[in-house]
Formats: sequence, C-alpha cells, structure tokens
Amino acid sequence: MTTEYTVQPLDVSTWDAFSELVEANGGVFGGCWCMGFHPEDDSELPKRERKLERVLSGTAHAALVFDGDTCLGWCQFGAPSEVPRIKSLREYEKNLGALPDWRIACCFVGKGHRRKGVATAALAGALELIAELGGGRVEGYPEPAGAVPAGFLFNGALSTYERAGFTKDRMIGKHRWVMVVDIPGR
Repeated sequence: MTTEYTVQPLDVSTWDAFSELVEANGGVFGGCWCMGFHPEDDSELPKRERKLERVLSGTAHAALVFDGDTCLGWCQFGAPSEVPRIKSLREYEKNLGALPDWRIACCFVGKGHRRKGVATAALAGALELIAELGGGRVEGYPEPAGAVPAGFLFNGALSTYERAGFTKDRMIGKHRWVMVVDIPGR
C-alpha cells in the first residue's frame, strides 16, 4: 500500500498543521521551531512567535508534506539572506565562488513517519515551489545516511538529494557535501 502525499507551502493557511507537528515533536531539535538557519535576531519573543512572524512576512519558506490534513514533515528552503546560518559555514566559505539563488536549510519528518518517503516528497516539493518562485541554482548540504544518527540529519540524506537530481560540488565537513541543482523557473 502506497500513501499519496500532497505538498503545500508553509503559509498562513498551513500554519496550524505545521505548528501541530512541531509541538507533537517537542519543538523539533530541542525547541528550534525550524529557526536555527534563519538570521539571529535580538527578539525576546519565543521561537514559535518569531517563526510565525517570518511566515506572515513571507521570509520563511518550506514545503510541507501532508497525508490528508495531517502534516508529516517538511523541507525548509530560502534565499541565502533568509537562511544564512548553515552548518560548516566557515568551511563552506573557503571555496565559495558565488552564492546560490536558494538553499535547502533543513528537513524534518515527524516521529512515526520516517522511512516512508516523506523526506523525498518534501525535497521534491521544495524544488517545485522554487520553480514556481522563479527557479535558479539550489544548494543543499546533506550527509550520507549512517554518518550521523538519523535524528541529526538536519539537511537530509545524501542519497535523497542524488535521487532528486543534485550533484556533488564539494565537501565542507567530515561527511557534509555541498550539492547543487539548477531548477528552471515557471
């Protein structure tokens, strides 16, 4: 039996489903609320409210994967100015030619839904949304499955990116790669 997932962008209409998934998973990665890759700010608001502010202002992008009305996971993406805080940044900047148009910042799949194609659907959905936003060069920063525990694959698995058409550009950590793909706009 194969589940048919749908993908929707993170926006006001999907906020409640996104929020329910985050809350059901302890705020995700120790209460991150998928804010760890956004620019630091001096706001004293809780991360939940800061994330909602970004959604309302259009400076938070994610492809949310749904089974019916239930959000199972997502793939966050954004322009480098929206998600500048990538892992291994110092190493990344050493051989940087030019910034990409878009970055895949993080991927998350809720407990009980892992290893069921949700991350694959989320990455594919992010690339579709990027195409709708004009396309361009997209970078991701995955690691091979098994290099770190599955719960710490913030950027997703290398094999998922390869299946989505990304190619290896360069290593920026012991196991982390810069992967690239060019997405035509629509």
